[in-house]
Amino acid sequence: MDNLKKKTFFTIFIIISLFAIFFATFFNIQIYHREYTGILTNLTRMKNLTNQRHEPFDKEIKPLNDDIRNRKVMDYEVYTFILNKNKIIDKISHSDNDISNEIINKAENIISNNSTNKLKIGCLYWNKYAYNYEINNSLTIINITNTRNMLLTNLIISLLLVSIGEVIIYIISKKITEWITKPVLESFNREKEFVANASHELKTPLAVMMANIDSLEVNKKNEKWINNLKSESDRMSNLISRLLDLSKTEYLKKENFSKNNISMIIEKRALIFESLAYEKNITIETNITEKINYLCHKESIDELISILIDNAISHGEENSKININLIKDKNEIKLEVINKGEPISTDECEKIFERFYRNDKSHNRKNGRYGLGLAIAKNIVVSHNGNIKAYSKDGYTTFEVIFKINEH
Repeated sequence: MDNLKKKTFFTIFIIISLFAIFFATFFNIQIYHREYTGILTNLTRMKNLTNQRHEPFDKEIKPLNDDIRNRKVMDYEVYTFILNKNKIIDKISHSDNDISNEIINKAENIISNNSTNKLKIGCLYWNKYAYNYEINNSLTIINITNTRNMLLTNLIISLLLVSIGEVIIYIISKKITEWITKPVLESFNREKEFVANASHELKTPLAVMMANIDSLEVNKKNEKWINNLKSESDRMSNLISRLLDLSKTEYLKKENFSKNNISMIIEKRALIFESLAYEKNITIETNITEKINYLCHKESIDELISILIDNAISHGEENSKININLIKDKNEIKLEVINKGEPISTDECEKIFERFYRNDKSHNRKNGRYGLGLAIAKNIVVSHNGNIKAYSKDGYTTFEVIFKINEH
């Protein structure tokens, strides 16, 4: 259920965030393109006007006509420098601003550093000037400082609005997620309550039935039927017990947790299972770091390691070995149970932790197995804010549990 809420939340959050980022990006691109086009248009227009009075072969330069000298540009600071043999012979301001020494120095630097015609605008977020230079004819410079400042201001405002919007989007996504998952959560809770209540209700009449079966007189005529009843009653009793275990692990409360030496818990449980493993000629080897203390529910951790070892024995090859590793690394505790046997496919690595899931090749109802053990194990791990996964490699299957120490 937690995974469903997380996936729903992140899906909604990412979709809305992408829309917000898209509109902010589109807005800034549109303004940038408008300013860039305006600057390019003015540079090109001024060059075309000055070209009308250019004569090749170093003939005498025609005087500037009034159309060039009196042309004004409203939105930009535009300056034209008339050249003769790359010397500035005239300076014109196409705005209300006078030509400053900084602009003159900029013009002289452009002339001295360029040996070919060049039009340069560059990045409007960084550059202060754009220019169009034609050797021995003219140089047009546009001061784009105001444009740069305006674009940067718009960009900063957009980023601030997106940042504020992300907070709002986060809150909205949480609300929408709760609204969407509420019916599912209610249904899920009703299902868990039904399983728990049904298991409790079935337990008592089943116990009475089993007691009555034991008291029946056995003879050759009814021995077969009574044995069948006993077998099925035992299976049903085992199933009800597992359902109750599943229900309990879904309601583990943090206030029932206490500091426990899980190294000792796992070591003891491994010793208990050695006799069961011996029946299949399987040996259990442990590599357990001593005195690892962890805030946990002791009985649940005991149940967890029991399920993992029992699973390893059940699906392990005869005459093989099971390795149980427990190590502490910085802020986490890692538990591994490794056995040699039939591998788990990649598609099944998540499914095997689902309730009642069984792979016909390796999971069946023999020995009272109903596909609940690994579901219980996952509930226990999740209740302790941990992660559990399974994978197979080189003929070995590993069940890995990670507990985060700093989360307790």
